[in-house]
Amino acid sequence: MLITGGRVVDGTGAPAFGADVGVRGGRVEAVGRLGEAEAAVRIDAAGRLVLPGLVDCHAHGDAAVFDPLVQHAALRQGVTTFVLGQDGLSFAPATSPAAFAYASRYFAAVNGPHPHVDGPVRVAELLAGYDGGTALNTVYLLPHATIRFDAMGPAERAADGDELRAMLRAVETGLAEGAAGLSSGLEYAPGRYADAAELAALCAPLGGLPYVTHMRAYGASAQVGMTEVVEIAQRSGAAVHVSHLHGPASILLPLVEDARRQDVDLTFDTYPYLRASTILAMVTLPPWVPAADPDRAVLMLSAEQSSERDRLAGEWAGRDDLWPRITLSHAPGFEWAEGMTLPAAAAEYGATPAEFCRVLLVETRLQAGCVQARPDEGPAGEESVRAVMRDPGHTGGSDGIYVGGHPHPRGFGAFARYLGRHVRELGDLTWEQAAVHLSSHPARRFRLPDRGLVRRGQVADLVVVDPAAVADTATYDRPRSLAVGVDDVLVGGVPVLRSGELTGATPGRALRPA
Repeated sequence: MLITGGRVVDGTGAPAFGADVGVRGGRVEAVGRLGEAEAAVRIDAAGRLVLPGLVDCHAHGDAAVFDPLVQHAALRQGVTTFVLGQDGLSFAPATSPAAFAYASRYFAAVNGPHPHVDGPVRVAELLAGYDGGTALNTVYLLPHATIRFDAMGPAERAADGDELRAMLRAVETGLAEGAAGLSSGLEYAPGRYADAAELAALCAPLGGLPYVTHMRAYGASAQVGMTEVVEIAQRSGAAVHVSHLHGPASILLPLVEDARRQDVDLTFDTYPYLRASTILAMVTLPPWVPAADPDRAVLMLSAEQSSERDRLAGEWAGRDDLWPRITLSHAPGFEWAEGMTLPAAAAEYGATPAEFCRVLLVETRLQAGCVQARPDEGPAGEESVRAVMRDPGHTGGSDGIYVGGHPHPRGFGAFARYLGRHVRELGDLTWEQAAVHLSSHPARRFRLPDRGLVRRGQVADLVVVDPAAVADTATYDRPRSLAVGVDDVLVGGVPVLRSGELTGATPGRALRPA
C-alpha cells in the first residue's frame, strides 16, 4: 500500500515534511519519495497530512467498541486506539457473579452491557474478545473498584490484610494477562472507600505502567485530589496519569508542577469541553447513601417515610443551583426525558426537580446518566482548557460515553475538536505538537513501543487528515453527529475507513504493553 503526496507529521515533534508512506505486512516499510513504486492499493493524500493513529486515553468503550457507529465516530476523528477500563469500574477481572453484576449495573449508564460477556471473566478472556472483533485497537486498565468489590463486596471501610492480599493477587494476575495499568475512580463507589495506603499497595506491582486515576476532587478542590495522587506515587513508586483533569488552570498547573518537583512521573488527559457526563447517582446522592449497595440505596429512596428520606429531602432542598445544570442522557423507561434538563423533565412529569430525580433513581435502579454543566462554563473555563492542554504532560481523552439516547458530544467530537478548533483555528498546539500529545506521548505512556510514530518498522496505524476541513460537528443538541475531515484510516496496515466510510474490516487488537 502507498499513501502518496501528503505531508508527514511523524509524531516525533519534528517539522512536517513531504513524503510518501509505504506499508507492507501491517507495518510502515518506507517513508520518502516512493511515488513510482508498485502497490496494490494507493491513497492520494495530496493537500493532506499523514499522522500516526490517535490514542484516546480515556474512553468508555469497553462494550461500545463493538458498535460500528462508535467505531465510525472514532475513526472519523483519527482515533485508532481506545484506552478502556477507566474510573475503576469495568468487567474484568471479576471472579464472582456478584462483582460482575455490580460493575455492570453501577456503571450501566457509562459502559453499557457487554454484548459478548454476561458473567465472571478474566482479563485474558476479555482481551481475547477484542482481538479481531473491532476496527479499533484497545488498551485495558485493571479497574480497582471491580477488584475491590470482588474481594470485599460493598464494604464502606478500609481493606483488611486478607482482602488486600486478594486484591494484590488480582492485580498481579491481570498485569500478567495483558493489562496496561491500574485505574481508580475515587468519586465512585466502592472505590471512594479506599485510602491511599490501599491504592499504593496495589500500584506497587505496576513496574512502570501507569496508575490512572479519577481523583477524589477536581476543580477548585483539585488540591485534595492531587495531594493524594502524590502520596500514592511516592509510597508506591508508580507513574501517575490523572484522568480528565479539569478546573481553573491557575489551580491545576501549579499542582502539576508541584508534583513534578516532588519527582512524581505525572501525565494527564483532558477533553475540550466545559460540561461533564456521568451517572446521575454520583452527581446527586450524598456520600452517606450506600451507592455501593444499589438495592439498599433504592430501598432507602423508595421508603414512604424514613429518617433517611427526610434527610435527603432536606439536603436536596438546598441544591436548587444543581438541577438546571443537569441534562438527562440515559433514562431507561423515561426515554422521553433524554435530552431534557432535569427541571424541564420534572415539569413535564408534574413534580419538583428533587422529587423527579428521586423517582428516576428509583425507577432506573440508579442506572440513569446525565450531562452536567460545570460552574466554570464560560470564557474563563475555556481559557483554562486551552492553558492546560498546552502543558507537555497533556494527552487527549474523550471520556466518551456512548450509552443513552442523548450522550455528551465528546465521544463523537473531542479529537476532531482538538484538531480543528485548537490546532487550526486557535493555534493552541501546532500539528507537530498535536501528533505528540495525541499519539506518540500516549503510546509511550502505555508502553506501546511500535505505535505512535510514522517511521519504518512501526505498526501502520495511520490517519490521513485534511488540515483545512477537519472539525467536530457533534453538539449538545446533536451529540451523535460524525466529524469531518478524516476520510482514510489504516489500523495495522488495513484500511478501516475509506472515503469517510467503514470498510467492514476488523483488524483491531487488544494491545498488550511491552
